[in-house]
Amino acid sequence: MTEFLATHEPTIRLAVFIGLFGILALSEYLRPRRKLTAPKGSRWFTNAAIVVIDSVVVRLIFPAAAVGVALWAQSNGYGLFNMVDAPLWVAGLVSIVVLDFAVWLSHLLSHKVPMFWRFHRMHHSDTDIDVSTAIRFHPVEIVASMVYKVAWVVALGAPAWSVILFEIILNGVAMFNHANLKLPVWLDRIVRLVVVTPDMHRVHHSTVPRETDSNYGFNFPFWDRMFGTYIAQPSAGHDGMHIGLEEWQDERPQKLGWALSVPLLPLNKD
Repeated sequence: MTEFLATHEPTIRLAVFIGLFGILALSEYLRPRRKLTAPKGSRWFTNAAIVVIDSVVVRLIFPAAAVGVALWAQSNGYGLFNMVDAPLWVAGLVSIVVLDFAVWLSHLLSHKVPMFWRFHRMHHSDTDIDVSTAIRFHPVEIVASMVYKVAWVVALGAPAWSVILFEIILNGVAMFNHANLKLPVWLDRIVRLVVVTPDMHRVHHSTVPRETDSNYGFNFPFWDRMFGTYIAQPSAGHDGMHIGLEEWQDERPQKLGWALSVPLLPLNKD
């Protein structure tokens, strides 16, 4: 079963991605949380082009992706869970939780380390936030994050099935919490106890520095609560807040060439 999943991992992930993207795009169209400020066509073209470039680059550099590395580590006995006798379900569950923490930590560092921020701010330069923002990451950041993730997978000796499941969950939840989707207040209050909601993550995309420096979680919300980086709501409210980066509140972030050149632009966080 694991080998089947590994062999068909790209197809499985693509099918889930397309399905969830379509569902969330329709949902945010029918029940939008905020009125978008930029033309959707140009934004979506740029964000879609970025994810195509990212996918090609990653497959060229990591043809087997993280799951292939997990199988390699397993066959060579590398990593914690390949050295200890633990039930497979325990190893998988712990691996998913630890990998989620690793992603939270990576996201935090992408804001704190100037060199990392150079690339990550392409994601934050989007002047609106919707399901397409979830796929807007610089190719260099994507490659670096894959190297980082692979290191954690090897160190853990994470079971291949848990790596596949983690990737699917992470991608799906990232699209969900970037969606311009209006949830009932009571439902948001419950869901954000276990999963990062759109209202919770939208705070992170505020132009207010204190709010940008919060809510780093993509999947589980409790890391931010544990480490003091949680902010419940934006100070200006979800309708009044500004999205993106203060220095680029114009049409430039909608352009593909400009977005890819962001790391070369002056860095205000030096």
